[in-house]
Amino acid sequence: MSVHGGKWNVVVIGGGHAGIEAAWAAAKFAPVALMVGNPATIGRMPCNPAVGGPGKSQLVAEVTALGGLMGRLADETAIHTRMLNLGKGPAVHSLRVQNERDGYAERAQDYVLGNRDITVIRAEAADLVADGEGWRVLTTDGRSFSARSVVVAAGTFLRAQTWYGRHTRPEGRQGEPPSRFLSDPFSRTGHVLKRYKTGTPPRVRADSVVFAAILELPADPQPRSFTGTPGPQATRSPTWQTHTTPQTHRLIQENLHESPMYAGDIKGLGPRYCPSIEDKVVRFAHHDRHLLFVEPDGVQTSEVYLQGLSSSLPPYLQDQLVRTLPGFERSVIQRYAYAVEYDVLDSTELTLNLESRRLPGVFTAGQLNGTSGYEEAAAQGLIAGAAAARRGLDLEETMISRETGYIGVMLDDLIFKGSDEPYRMMTSRVEHRLLLRQDNADLRLSALGHRLGLVPEAQLAQVEAKYARIEGARQMLNTRRIEEKTGEEWLRRPEVSLDDLTAMGFTLPDLSREEAESLNLGAKYGGYIARAGRQLASEARAQQTTLAHLDYSAVVSLSNEAREKLGRLRPATLAQASRIPGVRHADVSSLLVHLRQYPGVSGSIPTRRAFHGKPDGETNLLVHAERVDTSDVSRET
Repeated sequence: MSVHGGKWNVVVIGGGHAGIEAAWAAAKFAPVALMVGNPATIGRMPCNPAVGGPGKSQLVAEVTALGGLMGRLADETAIHTRMLNLGKGPAVHSLRVQNERDGYAERAQDYVLGNRDITVIRAEAADLVADGEGWRVLTTDGRSFSARSVVVAAGTFLRAQTWYGRHTRPEGRQGEPPSRFLSDPFSRTGHVLKRYKTGTPPRVRADSVVFAAILELPADPQPRSFTGTPGPQATRSPTWQTHTTPQTHRLIQENLHESPMYAGDIKGLGPRYCPSIEDKVVRFAHHDRHLLFVEPDGVQTSEVYLQGLSSSLPPYLQDQLVRTLPGFERSVIQRYAYAVEYDVLDSTELTLNLESRRLPGVFTAGQLNGTSGYEEAAAQGLIAGAAAARRGLDLEETMISRETGYIGVMLDDLIFKGSDEPYRMMTSRVEHRLLLRQDNADLRLSALGHRLGLVPEAQLAQVEAKYARIEGARQMLNTRRIEEKTGEEWLRRPEVSLDDLTAMGFTLPDLSREEAESLNLGAKYGGYIARAGRQLASEARAQQTTLAHLDYSAVVSLSNEAREKLGRLRPATLAQASRIPGVRHADVSSLLVHLRQYPGVSGSIPTRRAFHGKPDGETNLLVHAERVDTSDVSRET
């Protein structure tokens, strides 16, 4: 299709992690245009050169299970992998992958530019105009591109400005121009625009760091991966750890007037869970040190990234600041830290498929929606791209519920709760995280991805074969007894491993390490998993319980905030109550207990959600969420 004529099914604006996934997903349905200011920036990692971590690796695993790119890119360019939280339960086991920074962008560009159904258009989007059949994307150089649907994935670029101390300039990120006009079509149609702020640490020349003076963190000797195939360099590089010192803190305290945030220059709201070093020193003044992670940007690295030292202090102070750190006494900064302030949408004005309620056919994804992080952006991009493509082709609309996975939790939080700071995915946000683990994302979501047209038959067949092998091995363990116990019963014991079973005389088929770990986990946590599945099924039914005429003052275990908001807003159902900011999961549980104790208080509305058992006893959570009318519930942020 010519880029100067005809109508695209979808035009995606932005080539970051959200834009890549949106274009990749949409191209599985029909040809798509990807509009970027500079194609050389596609897939760039402007912050830390890493993918995954707690809460985020689960998102990447789900994106991978749904046919997305991020897991593949992370594995192919990995130089260091570590599985985090192995000392805790499997619900929070999280993979973190350190990547070749430039290699990641190069591989992303290979995939995007090599896809025949993606055409890259170099242009700055200036406006969105409805044309009766869809949308026209107008560019600053006077061109017009028509599409049935549009995905805006503009990242931190909308009317963006960077800050280096008290000095500012219009930039979307270091050295790149902002998107000057794309806020206008949203604001003139009534969208509420907010200002958010984020930042990055300084990048230091690697040859100026004394690595022998800081703690080395080696990669796992047996690398893990998101796709099942670790990259060829997945164990090549360590990372390191250093820390701030009293001298660091004193320098910051004495120069807070040079920080644009503390001087009042920056109005945007920053991320609570990834604060600047200035914020850490002020808010946690009782701490005499803060840990910092030193991350290479490649195997033959020219610079390292100081994770945890985000700052907007002026460059001359950054030079002094970095040299107060152990191992960095003679360090040379190669790229200075900065803060960036930008426009974001109020995410409560979107649908669960990230479509604007005010601009039907326009979808948004990534940091534009008030989130932070590569992983959150990629997950939104996949959802928005698939939904936009299906909308353009008049295919059935399917929404992902909170019970389906981390992606569903994130969407539900953004749409029903909103955010007053950059939203970050964390395991603590997920009520049913024992069911929604990283290791079973393919089991939970591959079939759904196939039904949506995102996952090819071959990928689904591989997943089905994997779990058939695991189930076959489980059955083999139960065909023989030793000392009156089956192999599975022995394996439930914490001290018994699969190797122990083999030594005892039990026969097992050849399994991959991933499959063996799944078999072991299913045995040791099977009872907890089954109970969590029953609880989820019960809650899914109970979510439709009516709260009409309920006296909240009689529910003694409610938090004061929940009691006040529930009494004032009077939600019609438990589902609506759970979406009110300030009403916690514990409050919802309290309401359920109260209603069971006093069943005559209210009736219930039958649920239409169905759950089906899986061979390993887990609950099949491939739930298509219904549209929920919450128009009678005010939303507060």
